[in-house]
Amino acid sequence: MSHSLDILYQDNLLIAVNKPSGLTSVPGKGVHANDSLTTRVLNKFPHAPSYPAVHRLDMDTSGIMLFALDPETLKHLSRQFEQRQTRKEYIALLEGAVHTSSGHIELPFRLDPDNRPHQIYDPVHGKTGITDWELLGNKNGHARILFKPITGRTHQLRVHAAHPKGLASPIIGDTLYGSATEHGHLKLHASLLEFTHPYSQQKLLIQSKPNW
Repeated sequence: MSHSLDILYQDNLLIAVNKPSGLTSVPGKGVHANDSLTTRVLNKFPHAPSYPAVHRLDMDTSGIMLFALDPETLKHLSRQFEQRQTRKEYIALLEGAVHTSSGHIELPFRLDPDNRPHQIYDPVHGKTGITDWELLGNKNGHARILFKPITGRTHQLRVHAAHPKGLASPIIGDTLYGSATEHGHLKLHASLLEFTHPYSQQKLLIQSKPNW
């Protein structure tokens, strides 16, 4: 099956691709075993490492994902993500309005083993997720938020939006922390990624606007 890639940046070492909501980042199990953004990248770039994704986005999150086209680049870029040397921004649309212009969220949470992959607030055993945010505006009762995550924990922005100690309003389309029942409609988009190019050592800034 052939799928076109929405390539935002490409050179001989790496590519940045726009991931659609509802598509897994990497091959999974069952219905997600045969198609993923990684699978599509490998179909187009068969010489790339067998696991070329530098980082992941949740299945329902859309936006910028980075892939390495050779092992050395993969190692270099992965290290930047692990050591928090990258800058990431996300845009989200919340179920409710927000009346503060900006804020800082530090919330400890962990996986709920009885309800995977749900993450739960746990001030004792949880690991802290840290996010700065800005209000871009309220329209029709929905807040448009710019998230600037400091840490990169699983479901961090979704938990920080929905939890009463965060913004107390789930992201629209969230099936785990909000009222949505169908996948593929989450209004959370990875809109900016800045990192150091492994070869030139220059800062590379990639941006993508959500289509909502």
